[in-house]
Amino acid sequence: MSDSATARRTDTIPEWKREEVAELVEFLERYQSVGIVDVAGIPSRQLQSMRRDLHGSAEIRMSRNTLTVRALEEIGEGFEELTDYVSGQVAFVGTNDNPFGLYKQLEASKTPAPISAGEVAPDDVVIPEGDTGVDPGPFVGELQQVGAAARIMDGSIHVTEDSSVLEAGEPVSEELEGVLSELGIEPKEVGLDLRGVFSEGVRFEPDELAIDVEEYRSDVASAAAAARNLSVNAVFPTAETTPTLLANAAGDATALGVFAAIEDPDVLPDLIGKADAQVRSIAAEIDDDEALPEELRGVEAPAASAVEADDDEADADEEQTDEDDTAEAEADTDDDDDDDGAEGLGAMFG
Repeated sequence: MSDSATARRTDTIPEWKREEVAELVEFLERYQSVGIVDVAGIPSRQLQSMRRDLHGSAEIRMSRNTLTVRALEEIGEGFEELTDYVSGQVAFVGTNDNPFGLYKQLEASKTPAPISAGEVAPDDVVIPEGDTGVDPGPFVGELQQVGAAARIMDGSIHVTEDSSVLEAGEPVSEELEGVLSELGIEPKEVGLDLRGVFSEGVRFEPDELAIDVEEYRSDVASAAAAARNLSVNAVFPTAETTPTLLANAAGDATALGVFAAIEDPDVLPDLIGKADAQVRSIAAEIDDDEALPEELRGVEAPAASAVEADDDEADADEEQTDEDDTAEAEADTDDDDDDDGAEGLGAMFG
């Protein structure tokens, strides 16, 4: 659009509209996150209560939709994307909190409210089992008419079981409105429904902001633990994993020192403990207490795992001994064969 056309368009706008657009632009520039909320069906008194509850953390600003769109387009910088949500009864909501915090706060501010005839039920409507507190009379028939299991018991009207009287998405009848009003059941929530938010150059949809904070925190903690384990297993030193890597290295060094029987001051306590366990294991196999020093008499048998380990070592030693004996026997046989052959040749050739 040319400058002259823009000037002509501006000239046709009343002064109060230009001032209103300027105030809306100033509102948009004042906050880090700006959203469009649906305010349709919210009574004026409840809306004022919501304003008070949000005071200090968020601000609501209402205007005509045409002026709202004009302000969004005038400021630009991506804010014009919010024009997609400007329809019906809407308002700006601005905050310096992040969009996720804003969404959570708006959802928490919603309150139960009665539903009117002709409105669509947002969820299934259930009349709970129990005493209605209503004296016997025509109301029992009204309950039955809307589909509730009801009868007179102990001088009052009772609902004998949880009764689903309307499914989500169905319109409310006048009869059901009267029954719910009599019972004090408020099946809908009234609050500011967030349609979209623009924050730091990014537009967010409500379903992107509806996250389970505890589940998200648990996922982050699990990911951090998995990353730490990977770093430790890969021996990749970081500020978080270096203490564990050093502890693992020290443990491996001690285990190697014990296995190799290295008489190092740091290894000696473990070597002595290992030797003591071996002595006790042998002592436990000796039935004659008189053959043992007094301090080794009556010692308990070693754990099964220790016994099995000793047996494995003994079997390995025995197998090695058998192999050595077999090798020696074969060597002796070879020597004998060689001697017999030499004698045979000597006899043949004189």
